[in-house]
Amino acid sequence: MSDKKLATVAVRTGIESDTQHNAVVPPIYLTSTYSFPQLGDLPQYDYSRSGNPTRNMLADALSELEGGAGGVVTNCGTAAINLLASALLGPDDLVIAPHDCYGGTYRLFNTRAGKGDFKVEFIDQSDPDVLAAALARKPKLVWVETPSNPLLRVVDVAELCEQSKQVGALVAVDNTFLSPILQQPIALGADFVVHSTTKYINGHSDVVGGVLISKEAEQAENIAWWANCIGATGAPFDAYLTLRGLRTLAPRMKMHEENSAQVLAYLQTQSLVGQIYHPSQPDHPGHDIAVKQQKGFGSMLSFELAGSYRQLEVFVSALTCFSLAESLGGTESLIAHPASMTHRAMSDEAQVEAGIKPSLLRLSVGLEDPSDLIADLEQAFKQAAEVTE
Repeated sequence: MSDKKLATVAVRTGIESDTQHNAVVPPIYLTSTYSFPQLGDLPQYDYSRSGNPTRNMLADALSELEGGAGGVVTNCGTAAINLLASALLGPDDLVIAPHDCYGGTYRLFNTRAGKGDFKVEFIDQSDPDVLAAALARKPKLVWVETPSNPLLRVVDVAELCEQSKQVGALVAVDNTFLSPILQQPIALGADFVVHSTTKYINGHSDVVGGVLISKEAEQAENIAWWANCIGATGAPFDAYLTLRGLRTLAPRMKMHEENSAQVLAYLQTQSLVGQIYHPSQPDHPGHDIAVKQQKGFGSMLSFELAGSYRQLEVFVSALTCFSLAESLGGTESLIAHPASMTHRAMSDEAQVEAGIKPSLLRLSVGLEDPSDLIADLEQAFKQAAEVTE
């Protein structure tokens, strides 16, 4: 890993690497196949599912940002999770996952476990007794999501990794909510890091992608073999756009955080706002841990509307600067209703256990002027307050 700062790595990776025409910005390689020098000679690239210069440049940049030995860019974040499961797990292997993880992660683990591909147990990883009991079963993989989606709960990655190592378990951390700018799980002891690059890394809501980064070179080679085997790799053009987005990751994250802090302060003054979920709050689960292991609190926040469901519907419908949509991390602000959107794959019972209520709303605070965002929330709250039914 170089000694350059993270923002410099994000901006400079691949710059001036073109040896044919000396282009400052690296070209995109859209070819599906590559010629062999001669019969019997295997070139570095033979087929773009196996390897592609544009995709590899993005993988190298993200691996360096996370402090890994290598990474594979996949066609979406879920594909990165599925790639890890395919490469590591067999029918007798156990995965310990958080009960409040992203709904797509829950669906993937739960469905594949139901087929007998492996075993899974969803637990509250912040409960030391529950975690100890789960680790006593000697899992093959511990899946971590911190801050969690959508309640932004924080767990101690270093401590969890240490406990997992004692029972021979590997640890993978979903770092999508913070990006490597604000958190680096491998430095805290994790074996793998996963991102949905659709989110902050690309940052413009126009590309779907993912990445799986390995701490050890041997695991990186194994993951790359499996990615080629099952066809999980991403497209070159998507990698090109994601690399383009990555170059502004550091300043975007800074502005996302600044805007989110102002929106949070405003929400704390509203009578229709119930419990707020954001790691910056002193009473938030894992606040002290977040201060220790994160370089910032991020720009995702959730809150419960302290009113009727009809008021929630009116509030969401009245917004004009927050689009009602899934995903997060783009330049535009989004609002989601986890129970019916991002986490609808979870049963009602699983949602209750995870603490996801019908009154919960999740905000991805974008890069608009914060005064406009607050004015938009203000007028929406006023309309919701007028609902009497």
